[in-house]
Amino acid sequence: MEARKGQEHSLGTSRGNPPRVFLTREAARLIGVTPARVRAIARAGLFAPGRRGRLYAFSFQDLVILRTAIGLLRAKIPPRRIRAAVRQLEQQIPADRPLSGTRIYADGKRIVVRRGPVAWQPESGQTVFVFDVGTLARRAATVHPRTARRLRAAVRSPSSSDSARTWFERGLLLEADDPVEACKAYERAVELNPELADAYINLGRLVHEQGDVQGSVGLYREALRRLPKDVVAHYNLALALEDLGDINGALTHYHEVLAEDPGFADAHYNLGRLLERLGRRTQALRHLMAYKKLTDK
Repeated sequence: MEARKGQEHSLGTSRGNPPRVFLTREAARLIGVTPARVRAIARAGLFAPGRRGRLYAFSFQDLVILRTAIGLLRAKIPPRRIRAAVRQLEQQIPADRPLSGTRIYADGKRIVVRRGPVAWQPESGQTVFVFDVGTLARRAATVHPRTARRLRAAVRSPSSSDSARTWFERGLLLEADDPVEACKAYERAVELNPELADAYINLGRLVHEQGDVQGSVGLYREALRRLPKDVVAHYNLALALEDLGDINGALTHYHEVLAEDPGFADAHYNLGRLLERLGRRTQALRHLMAYKKLTDK
């Protein structure tokens, strides 16, 4: 569902265990390039890995940035622009939201950064609209013009007789421009139909983004009462539990995601990161490799 999204969290340490570090040869193997290629990209200043003496030392985050830099080079983006984009990006994303939670890609001649449905150009800071109300209406029109007319009318003139599904669709349309009103629409949807799990999920995400993490946990759990195997509800709940410091709870729900959908790349990354914090490095590396394989497709 287009309106759903997740967030990534920072790499940290726990129980006195230092974060996992990969030297050049191991980093090259994980990314699928030669060690010489890794050294050349680092020396070009496209990003700044750590050091162990004279050797480069790569964190989980560095590996994601390295893979991104290689992809942008293959798209024939000049190195100076890649270097500038990464540096600008480091200033645009808070320290607790690292680059490893971000997708950087080439869109024609532009470098675009995307976090969930939000995208922008790091060089200028200009927002790139990847999904908005007009797009949704146009997509609906290609399926059925009557559906598009109904969606537009639902936003313009709400009615007390509207169904839960109509209020849910209104929430989808309002999210980009008015998240507060979108929350109200989702609340009305679940009031009319308490079994509408998708409304709990989308409402939970908006509530989380507005800072009420505990409230989002309750909403995700309500969704899972209706749809116990919904991977988005499990994934978003895991993110919220991380924000509350409940690492074991987050691990449980990331495992639930992968039990239902082994190809959920971000769940592999987040699970690997948490396992690394707990010192379970072999398991962490297995999930990082799975993430690498899935995102290289």
